[in-house]
Amino acid sequence: MKGIILAAGKGTRLYPATLGLSKPLLPVYDRPMVYYPMAMLMNLGIRDNLIISSEEDINGYRRLFGDGSRLGIHVEYAIQYVQKGIADAFVVGADFIGDDSVCLALGDNIFLGNAFFSMLETMQLPEEGAVVFGYPVADPRPFGVVEFDENFNVLSLEEKPENPKSDYIVPGLYFYDNAVKDIAANLKPSARGELEITDVNKVYLEQGKLKVQLIEEGTEWFDAGSAKGLLTAANTVEERQAGQGEMFTIEEMAFRRGWISREQLAALGEGMKKTEYGQYLMKLAEDEDK
Repeated sequence: MKGIILAAGKGTRLYPATLGLSKPLLPVYDRPMVYYPMAMLMNLGIRDNLIISSEEDINGYRRLFGDGSRLGIHVEYAIQYVQKGIADAFVVGADFIGDDSVCLALGDNIFLGNAFFSMLETMQLPEEGAVVFGYPVADPRPFGVVEFDENFNVLSLEEKPENPKSDYIVPGLYFYDNAVKDIAANLKPSARGELEITDVNKVYLEQGKLKVQLIEEGTEWFDAGSAKGLLTAANTVEERQAGQGEMFTIEEMAFRRGWISREQLAALGEGMKKTEYGQYLMKLAEDEDK
């Protein structure tokens, strides 16, 4: 399976903070926002990843990740010259996907909690079809909304409805078989002029190949695309790290997977030794050596 992080938005809901910086490069407490989706992909064992961003912002991600080798992974980059919606990621990334299945993570979506990462580790993905998630929110209107029957079978999907049929939305983490390339390539733009990810999911639903997995309790999800959402996410990260010791760093993910050595982990921590983040990596490497 290949991984794609879509980080091409203009971040208009965060202006003026994003006038000179791509939204997923903004810090969420002690690390760039884009580290969170990268950690999810790495937790899934995905080592071959593509970051899609705009022409003016792509070099910021190159500076951050390089070719990925310091983490034992491979990272490529692609430019979305015109914003055409989330589903356009499969058009831009078609050559990268090749004959593989793909996981798409949005650069401004943050999942926190041991329960969620444990679920990802044990999740069984189908050989064909699509898997997305259902997460209840107070106001589902700005999102893609999924409607269930009493047995939580999916009845319908709707993008940004004025009158939502449920409180469950589909957050920004999606799994698809290789057919998603053709589905996305044949989509017609919505009234907003975009290739909607909800329309991709509708095709799989009509084919009987869409699974919506409910996110377990203990998981918190944040759309960090607004100033309030960004602040709330940062405060929650700080509280979880201070109270529960949750870090989920990309460096630790690489180490736990056996992609980098203890010595490499220690060196990465040493390069950030003035920070709590770096000290955590150094201590982790030291503990593993005992």
